[in-house]
Amino acid sequence: MSADQSRDDRSPLTGEAALAALRPRLQAAKQAGRSLATRTSGVKDAALEAIAQALVDNESRILEANARDLDRAVETGLPLPMHDRLRLDHDRIAALADAVRVVVGLTDPIGTLVRGHRLPNGVRIEQVRVPFGVLGVIYEARPNVTVDIAALAIKSGNAVALRGGSAAHDTNDVLVQVLREAIASVGLPADAVVSVDDHGRAGADALMHARGLIDVLIPRGGKALIQRVVQTSTVPVIETGDGNVHVYLDASADLQHAVDIVVNAKTQRVSVCNAAETVLVHRDAAERVLPAVLTALHDRDVTIHGDEAVQAIDSSVVPATEDDWQTEYLALELAVHVVDSIDEAIEHINHFSTHHTESIITEDYANAERFLSEVDSAVVMVNTSTRFTDGGQFGFGAEVGISTQKLHARGPMGLPELTTTKWLVRGEGQIRH
Repeated sequence: MSADQSRDDRSPLTGEAALAALRPRLQAAKQAGRSLATRTSGVKDAALEAIAQALVDNESRILEANARDLDRAVETGLPLPMHDRLRLDHDRIAALADAVRVVVGLTDPIGTLVRGHRLPNGVRIEQVRVPFGVLGVIYEARPNVTVDIAALAIKSGNAVALRGGSAAHDTNDVLVQVLREAIASVGLPADAVVSVDDHGRAGADALMHARGLIDVLIPRGGKALIQRVVQTSTVPVIETGDGNVHVYLDASADLQHAVDIVVNAKTQRVSVCNAAETVLVHRDAAERVLPAVLTALHDRDVTIHGDEAVQAIDSSVVPATEDDWQTEYLALELAVHVVDSIDEAIEHINHFSTHHTESIITEDYANAERFLSEVDSAVVMVNTSTRFTDGGQFGFGAEVGISTQKLHARGPMGLPELTTTKWLVRGEGQIRH
């Protein structure tokens, strides 16, 4: 059962009817967005400080709601990897509050000069960053996203309309209430954050067709959700992607680096999109590095799906199929494939990857540079764990998502990616001849 298949029958409305019912709410968000666009950084930061404190003050209220969602996840058979994404506890709420405070310290992108010049006739032309207006975000079973997105939206001067998925319904309901109360406490319109969760899937459909009310739509979740939004929406979409993430152990890979990085990339947190799903190994390094890597993975209960060369090294390996090279497991499973060259590794990645994150482990500078330049993914790494592909780790405070497309934004999306630009032209009576 997917994260969006429980409790979604509570709204009998179709997407079209839900949009009609939600129109006043989305219009209020649109008006709130216009108000936010003109507010100073100080006012927006005050709202974020209020949110951070409200999360701490309302911890018990949030955890009670989260416990109900977790109980329902067991009853409805929600896949186990989704339970980890869904779960909140004291430490995670504290981390959410800390992440909001990090956003306070980030530079406000609004009004930033992108470029500008003066024409020979004296007319001044400037391109500056401005908010989109209203962001629509559709995501699954990740209540932390509710807070992260709201914080980034407010800092960048945007209102946000949220569809957080039925699996996290009770948690998100409380979080949205807490956010709205905190925003209103500093004089900003509470409608800068609205939810359409009360309309279930019909609410998601409404966001996809709310052109003119929603300025840009961002889906976060599994491949099926993202593709449905991309293929259905009449609202412009920034596409985030699932993560068939690769680590390539080059011929010169340092043994300890290989073990540490593969184990971290696969097991540090398995249910996230930047976790490794496939390890490629140069044939010249296989006998040297694979036994230790496989042993370390087995010690952490990882099931290995490997080709014949990998099976020859470890008889407990499950024979890999073609499907394994394109699977995002989101579990303690990993595909391992031996390749004959860096060329074959790059070709394999560019063919099977979802173009999210890939890392090479190598002591060869030339191969590292080839990998960085020839691998066509949003984030390409050398000698480090793929788990670093994250807005917080990149210093963004939080992220709206990791874009795997090439238009507008690519990779972790922070504050600048939540802005567009407009041109300001100032003259003194000049006319065109």
